[in-house]
Amino acid sequence: MPHWSLLTPEETTALWLSFRVSFVAAWLGLPVAIAIGYFLARTRFPGKWLVETAIDLPLVLPPVVTGYLLLVLFSTSGPLGGPLESWFGVKIVFTWLAAALAALVVSFPLMVRAIRLAFQGVDPRLELAARSLGANRIATFATVSLPLAGRGVIAGWMLAFARSLGEFGATIMVAGNIEGRTRTIPLAIYTFANRPGGGMSDCWRLVGLSIVLGAAALVASELLERRQMRHES
Repeated sequence: MPHWSLLTPEETTALWLSFRVSFVAAWLGLPVAIAIGYFLARTRFPGKWLVETAIDLPLVLPPVVTGYLLLVLFSTSGPLGGPLESWFGVKIVFTWLAAALAALVVSFPLMVRAIRLAFQGVDPRLELAARSLGANRIATFATVSLPLAGRGVIAGWMLAFARSLGEFGATIMVAGNIEGRTRTIPLAIYTFANRPGGGMSDCWRLVGLSIVLGAAALVASELLERRQMRHES
């Protein structure tokens, strides 16, 4: 594993684990977020607000509650975790996969919201024109809708990635705080801060790194959204 001279080996491990977890979480959620975002942008139906509420619920729930629910679902005795382990030999809880799952759930609403807004900015008449020229729904989506909303989709991905980097509450519930396995940057900061004898002073490098990474992702997302708006106008 690469080691940065400015960081200790423990901090470097937390950094690379955070990138791994956040990258996997953002990519796993992207196809579903695109499908749901497009569906919500283009359809109206009774009870749509219930669907939107369910998707946005992790934004307002305490992350610990989200983590608890994931722990119940994916524990070895849970309705999802039990079959995964007995049928496929896959254990989720207290692994880095659990950390990625927690990050995916808490960041998913941000991704869907940004992608939905991007598709809402695409003129439906362009899609109708493509359909009138013989393109089916899938071809129209792939060649018209998705490219025109591309910047918004990327912005949503980056928001989810940034949110995943900062996930703490749900992660510690379902993945624990295991050094080298599930201890991401937020968990490492928490661990260092609670160490006796100058623990707070050991946090500053990871705190600064978290601020830089989060700010960079937000700036990039904002720039992409602005370019998307200028393109639409």
